[in-house]
Amino acid sequence: MGAAREGLGIRAAATIVASAAALPFVYLVWRVADFGWQPAIDIVVSSRTANLIARTVGLATAVTTASILIAVPVAWLTVRSDLPFGRLWTVLTALPLAIPTYVGSWAMIGALGPRGMLQGWLEPFGIERIPELYGFFGAFIVLTLFSYPYVLLTVRASWRRLDPSLEEASRTLGHSAARTFWSVVLPQLRPAIVAGGLLVALYTMSDFGAVSMLRYDTLTRAIFVQYRGALNRGSAAALGLVLVGLTATVLSIEQRARRRDLHRLHGSGARRAAPVALGRWRWPALIGLGTLVTLALIVPMAVIVFWLQRGRAAGEPIWPETSLIADSITGSLLGATVTVLAALPVAIVIVRRPGRLARIVEQLSWSGYALPGVVVALALVFFGARQVTWAYQTLGMLVFAYAVLFLPQAIGSVRASLNQVTPSVEEAARVLGASRVSTFRRVLLPLIRPGLGAGWLLVALTAMKELPATLLLAPTGFSTLATRVWNATAENFMSRAAGAALALVLLASLPTAILIAGEERRRTSV
Repeated sequence: MGAAREGLGIRAAATIVASAAALPFVYLVWRVADFGWQPAIDIVVSSRTANLIARTVGLATAVTTASILIAVPVAWLTVRSDLPFGRLWTVLTALPLAIPTYVGSWAMIGALGPRGMLQGWLEPFGIERIPELYGFFGAFIVLTLFSYPYVLLTVRASWRRLDPSLEEASRTLGHSAARTFWSVVLPQLRPAIVAGGLLVALYTMSDFGAVSMLRYDTLTRAIFVQYRGALNRGSAAALGLVLVGLTATVLSIEQRARRRDLHRLHGSGARRAAPVALGRWRWPALIGLGTLVTLALIVPMAVIVFWLQRGRAAGEPIWPETSLIADSITGSLLGATVTVLAALPVAIVIVRRPGRLARIVEQLSWSGYALPGVVVALALVFFGARQVTWAYQTLGMLVFAYAVLFLPQAIGSVRASLNQVTPSVEEAARVLGASRVSTFRRVLLPLIRPGLGAGWLLVALTAMKELPATLLLAPTGFSTLATRVWNATAENFMSRAAGAALALVLLASLPTAILIAGEERRRTSV
């Protein structure tokens, strides 16, 4: 009876979380029904929608593939090799996640655009025009540079927990390092790679900042334009349902690719793997990491510093008020904590109790992540104004929006850690007389802590730079660094935007450094 009650409680909690995450989808269906199903079908099957789908899927596929190809080698270098200044590279390669795509796009245009800083430097050499950054190429570059850390953080957390005895056994049997990686290591990392890749794919499909700044039409941009300009938002809702359909398709592919039987053999007691000597490959590795960090971090920061200097020279106020920093911290920390707590029962059901309910719960939980923040925010404005007026324009409603938007980030990280914990470890604790609560607290929770920490970090960083939901749902007087960047840029106050952007990056670097330092301490203590 105890096991049945526990299983029922976990399933009930996961169902409640998934149902809450599905509220924006309910809003879209209501809007489409009010608009009319036949006009909505006409929009969905139109050639313009087909073109938008192709462009969206193509961009998401390219960005996801490039992010994996970048993140996996970087994770290996920072976790398993004797890379010089490894801890510094660990932090630097994760920091681009703190830069909003609209800030990154603005910085890249300012640095590498047709009339950017690079163009000015090259003009004395007779180069009057450099290739356009706009369109697919620009969106691909920007989204890859600022979203690959989604894969990096999940893979790095899992790689730290791999059992080195499996690799050693493979090498003892005469297998080469390359064959050992492909046949032993990569299958164990597959859940983390798939989880991170899924985050990148859905993030790309739902992004508005980069595609808008770089003039590349996708479903998200079309939805935003329709919501902003149309009196009847049914057409935008129809396009939103198309985006939800793409999400369900991506999730189905991910579920078929996932392996559920990959567990670490020795739990948290396995020893740490010896670092691999890079030898003559040390300098190519450093050059590669240096190039990546330059493009993803140094170039945007250089543009920000340039505008800060111009603002200071002109006597303009450049540094944001303390209240903006406090509001950013409050919203992101609350959002991250609530989201991770909500993700835990969902991840347990997905990994430990697979089945039809688990598939439905998972798909509903991911539905909000594929929608633009403006759609989720408008859905919650509708429900708040009509159904729960006591919660309308409160901090709690904003935190709930963050949870709906970023729940999959936490689910992916927690699920990857759960996949590496063999159920026999929990069963052994139960046989020895530990209660279910004690087993969870003393056995399972320490083993999945890296996934919980990575998920918390991802949500905190993303919530800190979230824009549409904050603009529409924030309480009166509540303003964040992200909203300051957007408003200042829209009003062409670049120096004020630069100051808020710099504060945002510096602020976001703190939880990153704390998390990485904690992982390194746990790693060296093994």
